[in-house]
Parts: sequence; structure tokens; C-alpha cells
Amino acid sequence: MSKMSYLKPNVKFEPLIWRWYAWPHLIQPLTAGCNVLDRHLKIMESFIQSPEIHEQSLKIPEMIGGPFANIHKSRVGEVESLLKKTNEWCESIINLAIDYKKFDIFLQENAHGYSLDNFYKEAPVSLDGMFELVYDGNNSPKIRLFETFIYKNYYNKNNQCCVMSSIENDNRPFLLSTPRLEDENELAINLEFSNPLYDNLFAAKYEPVDKFKLFESLEIPTRKYNYFSEFFSDEKSIQNKPHDFSEHELRVRYFGHATILLETKDCSILIDPIISYSYNQIIDRYTYNDLPEKIDYVLLTHNHQDHIQIETLIQLRHRINYIVVPSNNPGSIFDPSMKLILQKLGFNRVISLDDFESIQLNNGKILSLPFLGEHADLPIYTKAAYCIILGKKKLLFAADSNNLCKSLYSQIYSFVGTIDILFLGMECEGAPLSWVYGPLTSKRLERKMDNSRRLSGSNSDKALDVVKQLGSKEIYVYAMGMEPWLSYIMGLSYSDDSIQIQESNKFISRCRQQGKISKRLYGKEEFTYSVN
Repeated sequence: MSKMSYLKPNVKFEPLIWRWYAWPHLIQPLTAGCNVLDRHLKIMESFIQSPEIHEQSLKIPEMIGGPFANIHKSRVGEVESLLKKTNEWCESIINLAIDYKKFDIFLQENAHGYSLDNFYKEAPVSLDGMFELVYDGNNSPKIRLFETFIYKNYYNKNNQCCVMSSIENDNRPFLLSTPRLEDENELAINLEFSNPLYDNLFAAKYEPVDKFKLFESLEIPTRKYNYFSEFFSDEKSIQNKPHDFSEHELRVRYFGHATILLETKDCSILIDPIISYSYNQIIDRYTYNDLPEKIDYVLLTHNHQDHIQIETLIQLRHRINYIVVPSNNPGSIFDPSMKLILQKLGFNRVISLDDFESIQLNNGKILSLPFLGEHADLPIYTKAAYCIILGKKKLLFAADSNNLCKSLYSQIYSFVGTIDILFLGMECEGAPLSWVYGPLTSKRLERKMDNSRRLSGSNSDKALDVVKQLGSKEIYVYAMGMEPWLSYIMGLSYSDDSIQIQESNKFISRCRQQGKISKRLYGKEEFTYSVN
């Protein structure tokens, strides 16, 4: 009989597509094609031409989130090979992206409020039958996409894989700018993300498995077994005992950035999960080890890579009952459906909520509320602040809300009443529109226009007004990516002089002066409440 083993807690799993780190815009075929065309190919071509510039740029902390590949110049040949393969692998979606942008520009230049009927015959074959042409109320032409058909005709799982490796520290390259070249210290599992075999693999952290049978099922080359075996241990590393909750107890745990776990006797809710692995850590934190065996609801606030992380979600898939997402703006290239993306990742129970829709709980409900900003004035509806009501306690997770219209929270107050505990992001000077959405635009924005439209949350004045409108007595600010294990996602380098830190410090100080409980969260926090 084979000896049963456990997956070690410091085994990292990176989901890759075409050897690039997988994030939501690489799942939907059109947004993926745009990112390959205007991000991946350009970065690889630039690196091949001038690897020294990339190397020197990454020595400047402020440049880490830019289009610079974190690859040694000795590997130029491998990047050249990947560039050639990428053009072959992605030919159909690259052409789709080119055709879409050309057609969009053609419409903007030629459709001026008169009937769009004759423009259908000008459409490229690659989009045939997968769109509708419409005007907005001001006669600006729009292409309304039918995403289901885009997936049906262009979604390809062949180049998806998960790469296993041991992780010993927080150092990881920024995810948007560096392809993952093959590494002798990594092991690739060449299965699509939706494959249920991954559930068996990740469950091995908690339940013992026959690692040889698991190895065979994952279709890894036989010669790799000894290496695969090193990721397993005969002893279970996760020793946490389930917490014995009292009837009215609510425990709130902060896992870093915007990840919050709420637990009661009857329910567990995890918000925007990005979870650290377990290894020798300078900064204490909660990890996968600290999650409950079953997670009733995962709530995702919006479709940015620091709030929906495929790497974490796939590892938790076997433990999640439902995933809750905001409804999107159907047909917009800038607002792909999170529900469809998650279904392609193998999640079969996805609940999409419109503003003010709710999910009933045994002793309360999850209510979806609107938030403004953070999306550079683009027509993106996929963003929700979640009000979680448990007994007599009301908690609002306002994500990265930019309080642009002060009356919004007055209206919310009239709808839900006083919010006891408020969680808020305050990255008050975010990246420009092009940082995330540049590849999706048909025409390049002028620099001044781009810099004026940012992915920004509230400053101290705006945040304080939110508190005033909602009557909150306890307010917590997210760390905004300052935790070192999140640098590969955020690409940030804050100092005490950064406006984001100064404004959040000012906000917290002003809240405390008013007798409120307030702090900026960091690393690991736990709060306990009674909901009676």
C-alpha cells in the first residue's frame, strides 16, 4: 500500500496562459487578444531589442509596475522563441483584436447619428454574428458584443497550465510585464484551469493522498515524479482546530490588501481573496492554513487583478460553495462578464447581483451596493460594495470607492441605515487608465487625458464624508498593496511621503479625533463582535 502524503503549504501554483501570468483579462478571448497584441508582444519585442533598458528600469522602484520584463539579458533567445510561439498560438485572437479596433475606429469616423444598417456589411468576418451596432443617447456609435459567441468561437484552453514551485520569500516579478520562461525549479501541469483534477491536488493540503496516483492523473511526464514528490510531506502541516463559535459571535480576520474573512456559527464569507502561502515570514500574516474547511460565499467587488486572483481562486475552488459577483455592462469590451470568466475557470455556482439585490442568510443578508470611481470614467458596471448584515451588525466593504458624488452615501444611508463598521480602500492617486485598460482602447489616449483619468479611490476629505453620511463608529483602511507578498500584483512602492499614505494617515487621525475607532490595516488583524 502506498504511503499517504500531504501537499506542503509553501508550494506555489502560478496559473499561466501562453507562459504569462493568468488574470481575468486573459480569459475572455477579445480582451486577451488585445492584451497579447498591445502588451505581451510589445514587451517581448522591446526586451529583445534592448534588454539592458529593462534591467536598468527595474532598479528604480517607481518603474516596477511599468512595461519592463524582469528577465536576465542572457535569456533573450528564449524570449525570441516565446515571441514566435505566441504569434502562432494566439493568431486568431490577435487578428480578432486587430479587426475589432479597426472596425471601431471606422465607426467612430463614419457613423454620425444616421442609420447603422449599412455598416454591418463593413464588419470584419472575424466578428460576424457576434455583435450589434448601436448609438448611445448622444449618437456615438458602439459595438455591443455577444460574449457567449466570442467564447464559443475563440476560447482556447490548450495553452493553460499551472506551474508548481517552492516559495521561500515574498519576491515575485510583477505579473503584467514578465513572461514566465521555463525554469528547472518549476513543474508544469499542462491541464486547463477548469479541470477538476486540480481540486484533488489542492485538497491534498488538508486530506492525505496517494501522491503517485495523483501524479499519474495529472499527466505529468514520468521522469518528473521524483521532483513532484518533493512537494509532499508525510506529515500534515495544517494543525488549526476549528473555532467553536458561540451563538452570536462574529469573527473578522484581515488577510492583507482587501481580503477579509467573516465567520459566524452558521456562515463563512470571504471577500476579494488573495492569500499568502506559508513559509518563514518577516511579517506575520494569515495564510491558506487559516481558512475554514468550507467557504459559503466568496464575494468579489470588482474586476481588477488585485481583487480577483485566479491563482487563489483555483486553489480554493473545491472549498467554495458560491461566488458572488457584480453584474456587468453587457457587450462592452471594457467590462467583460465576471460570471462567464469564473465559469470558464470551473466555477459552476456563480451568483451575479445587480445594485440593491441581496442574498438572504440565516441571520441577515448580503446586499450589493454601488460605488463610484476607480475605473477611469469607463462604462464599467462590474463593481459593488457589499453590505453584510448579521443580526444587528452592519458592515460595509466599500472596496476602492471614490466619493465623487457626496449624495450617494446619503442615499445609501436612507436605504440601509447606519453602518457600524466600514472598510475602505484609499489609493487616492491610482494608476492612469492605460495601465490596465490601454490595450482595450482603439485609439491611444493623449498623455494629459490619460493622466487625468485614474484608477483612484477617496482622499481623506472624501472618505471622511462617507463616514459622516453613514454614521460609522469603526473604520478600517486597507493596506493598499503595501504588504510585500502583494508587490507582484500591485507594482507599488509607497513611502511615508506618498500621498496615499499621507491622506490615509490624515483620515485615520481625524476619525480618532471624533472618538471613532480607526486604523490602517496591515498584515494580520482579527476582530470579534457580538451580532446580538
